[in-house]
Amino acid sequence: MSSSGVQMKEVRSLVPARMDRLPWARFHWMIVVGLGFSWILDGLEVQIVAANGYAETLGMGSFEVGLAGTFYLLGQVTGALVFGRLADRLGRKRLFILSLLVYLAGSAIAGLAFAPWFFYIWRFVAGAGIGGEYAAINSAIDEIIPSKYRGRVDIAINGTYWGGAALGAVANIFFLNTDLLPQDLGWRLSFFLGPVLGILIIWLRRHIPESPRWQMTHGREDEAEKNVSEIEERIRKEGKTFDDVDESKAITVKEYGQVPFLVIAKVLFRRYPRRTLVGVTMMVTQSFLYNAIFFTYALVLENFYDTPPASAGQYFIIFAIGNLAGALILGHFFDTWGRRRMLFGTYVLAGLILLASAFLFQAGVLNAATHTAFWCASFFFASAGASAAYLTVSEIFPLELRSQVISYVFSVGQLVGAIAPALYGALIGDGTDRTPLFWGYVLGSAIMMVGGVVSGVFGVSAAGKSLEDIADPLSLVEGPKTAVTPDAGGTGSAKSGDR
Repeated sequence: MSSSGVQMKEVRSLVPARMDRLPWARFHWMIVVGLGFSWILDGLEVQIVAANGYAETLGMGSFEVGLAGTFYLLGQVTGALVFGRLADRLGRKRLFILSLLVYLAGSAIAGLAFAPWFFYIWRFVAGAGIGGEYAAINSAIDEIIPSKYRGRVDIAINGTYWGGAALGAVANIFFLNTDLLPQDLGWRLSFFLGPVLGILIIWLRRHIPESPRWQMTHGREDEAEKNVSEIEERIRKEGKTFDDVDESKAITVKEYGQVPFLVIAKVLFRRYPRRTLVGVTMMVTQSFLYNAIFFTYALVLENFYDTPPASAGQYFIIFAIGNLAGALILGHFFDTWGRRRMLFGTYVLAGLILLASAFLFQAGVLNAATHTAFWCASFFFASAGASAAYLTVSEIFPLELRSQVISYVFSVGQLVGAIAPALYGALIGDGTDRTPLFWGYVLGSAIMMVGGVVSGVFGVSAAGKSLEDIADPLSLVEGPKTAVTPDAGGTGSAKSGDR
């Protein structure tokens, strides 16, 4: 039955098996560019706003600038929750176009701000668009990319946030240079950089099909089969070949309809409690550490190492490149060495390196360059682990509520992580006493290592497996016998173990 109690037609489908056995092709690059660009926009947006070029024009002090960040964060949480629900109900494609349009409008109109209250409203709107992107895009990527590439692709895409942040830092050098542009004009133009790039991406997204997996479970099996056939034909035209699909991999599903909140709660806390623990822990721990360092790195450099504000921005470019490199280089191993091993390793190594830097910082043997080098080394691993948090939450829950679960866990992580900037700002103080910040770094490293231990012990073995083998769709009537059982035993991982 559907969630409304109406008997629905059952269909036998090979859509998941057909999608997962495809070779890498130009079509998949289109998915990477068209859907993955969201994270570049988010990084670009945050870094441009962090430069505070608008503060003097709008008469905003430190509190008002911080409040602008709060509105953006609240917008992200709201957008994730609203658009995540709609993406599961109405489809991925409608929402990954709508959410991008919301972001474009919010960012561009914020660039026209004439008063703080106007700025806050449109920062909230821009945040809502980006929050919606996180929910809808991760779902679409994981449902379209073949299973053997899913880990590295998802991690690389999430890691491109740092490419956008580096781009934003470089853009600020130009837009906020008063020798080149008037102060009141430069920051406004910078707010249009993301929307201009986003318009091009909207055109590309129009050519990306709806997720065939979503269509399969929403009474649109004919459309799903047609979409997969068109994708296969595009790949054949590139001269690539692939095997015929194994008929034994077919699954029988029925239209499920909208998922009630009570059903979602039962899935999260009764059927998959350990997976829920892993997802929330990973998201909270990485969000806390990132917000603690990302939003206070300039204060540390300026207060403890007498680094000029302009130079602090240059150090950030190096920091961002280190983060991007970690996601791009290490992502491959999440598909070959396995999720649990890599999650444990990246989280724990990031924490240990940060812990070592804390003791060296307390001893007074670091300078701005060497402290930044330690941050780069720590976040080389942390960025891959943090990106894998989104991958993990996306792939370990049933298809029909995938976007919503991402939105819930993302929101919890964002809200808890929002505590970190204020806490670490207070620990930094005026830069005369290193001890409070030392203990803050110890806390951050311990929190990150806890995330690694939890994901290593209770994580799910998902490398190379079909999404339907990791978690049965709610609409499943009959399928292969390789599906992962609800969390039972010690790990809640796949029957065959991690690779």
